[in-house]
Amino acid sequence: MENILNNAAAILILLFLIITFFQSGIDKIIDWKGNLGWLQGHFMDTPLKGLVPFLLATILLAEMIAAVLCTVGLYQLIFIGEGTIALYGAILSCIALLMLLFGQRIAKDYDGARTIAIYFIPAVFLVFLLQP
Repeated sequence: MENILNNAAAILILLFLIITFFQSGIDKIIDWKGNLGWLQGHFMDTPLKGLVPFLLATILLAEMIAAVLCTVGLYQLIFIGEGTIALYGAILSCIALLMLLFGQRIAKDYDGARTIAIYFIPAVFLVFLLQP
């Protein structure tokens, strides 16, 4: 119980990232064709248009690994009081969000980029909280 109280903010942000990235990853897996089709249209007039399948797979992999690291890190933080794996998950979450932000900016989807920035704030704050 002491670990939970001492790490409440980190635990809550880890839960936020776990929900965010597992849901996003599962959606990409379940509706690969739909996501791919939408993204191909989204990036049609950009230099990324030929890379969309590769980039979608890369984002999927980053999101799922981030979610797994955050989940393992959450367990370790609660039961052991160790935050290293959670820190790795937080850093990879930030990297995944930066990749998404880059794509939204390239596509000139500034509303989408703004949304990504909102997710980035708690993720980077978690990195700050977990740094030794």
